[in-house]
Amino acid sequence: MSALDVISFGCRLNAYEAEVMRAKAGEAGLENAVIVNTCAVTAEAERQARQAIRRARRARPEARIIVTGCGAQVDPARYAAMPEVDRVIGNLDKLEVASFAPAATERIVVNDVMAARETASHLIAGFENRARAFVQVQNGCDHRCTFCIIPFGRGPSRSVPIGEIAREIRTLVEHGHREVVLSGVDLGAYGADLPGRPPLGQMVRRLLAAVPELPRLRLSSIDPVEIDTELETLLGQEPRLMPHLHLSVQAGDDMILKRMKRRHARADVIALVDRLRARRPDMMFGADFIAGFPTEDDAMFDNTLRLVDEAGLDHLHVFPYSPRPGTPAARMPQVPVALAKARAARLRARGEARLSAALDAKIGTSMSVLIERAGEGRSEHYLSVRVEGREFAPGDIVAAVATARDGHHLIARAA
Repeated sequence: MSALDVISFGCRLNAYEAEVMRAKAGEAGLENAVIVNTCAVTAEAERQARQAIRRARRARPEARIIVTGCGAQVDPARYAAMPEVDRVIGNLDKLEVASFAPAATERIVVNDVMAARETASHLIAGFENRARAFVQVQNGCDHRCTFCIIPFGRGPSRSVPIGEIAREIRTLVEHGHREVVLSGVDLGAYGADLPGRPPLGQMVRRLLAAVPELPRLRLSSIDPVEIDTELETLLGQEPRLMPHLHLSVQAGDDMILKRMKRRHARADVIALVDRLRARRPDMMFGADFIAGFPTEDDAMFDNTLRLVDEAGLDHLHVFPYSPRPGTPAARMPQVPVALAKARAARLRARGEARLSAALDAKIGTSMSVLIERAGEGRSEHYLSVRVEGREFAPGDIVAAVATARDGHHLIARAA
């Protein structure tokens, strides 16, 4: 380990903020420390974070262990009670230089995230050893899905002005990044708090026009009902906007979606992917799913399994339901843990089968691969590709033809 390490769990926004914290801590002069950036989305995510804290203490007994992120924001006392932890910092405070001052002694620094009204612009020069960068354009969430604790870790929805986003992305491109992923807690809510309420589609259009030197733009997870008309048009017409979307679906049964307090029905998901494929036939889709949500019976789960096929979803992120203390779903009749895990396994298997079929369908086709390391990278559809034929450097965008599949990866030869 280096003198200053950042260990991050969870979403792409956390990955972005890990780089911000690395810069802020360095600016503060913090050395011989490990910053653990926690996630609170599931009990398993928190368990992994606590395990990482204990492992870091064993590996570096003299280092300061600083814990932050959504887990620390939601339950700071739990982390402060761990003997391995020296300091707990909340989500608002973790992006400030003063929070990492070596002389700081206050054990818990966690302010009221629900009072947050701005998303500050934290300009960073890039991501170490990555050709792809994540850029925070939105934070927080105003919705209250019954299973989710994240609004209490992130606060209300707030957006970064378009001009600041463009300036940050120009800097990233200047430092060698060829692809940017726009990230947020509730990405589709972008702009509702800004003057003029510019929707996400308008922001993306203006961003692409303002930074013509950016080759590839991608969106992180988004709610199906939050894709506005202009964004749909851009996805169909703009070659720099990658033909891959990851949808926050969560379930394929209407009653479960209602009990989750989601804002879409299963028919909305199918209608969306059909419209987008009509505009851009090669569009690929992924989705987040929760298996074993309270009250889910076999028929309800079967509806979710069928939705994967009916909507043609190829990249699945599946989690067994995990009750979060303080959420309405935690008080609903629970599905046995073993059954939730078994359903999650079935969903993952369905997703793996669909991904394998999608990869097989790409054999013999041309693709554009962003090299990330040693001849490996991602296609425009976010498929993992190993490019053979000659050496390429991270950041190269290579035209290639897929020749074979190796598990969940494609093998391609440079064109």
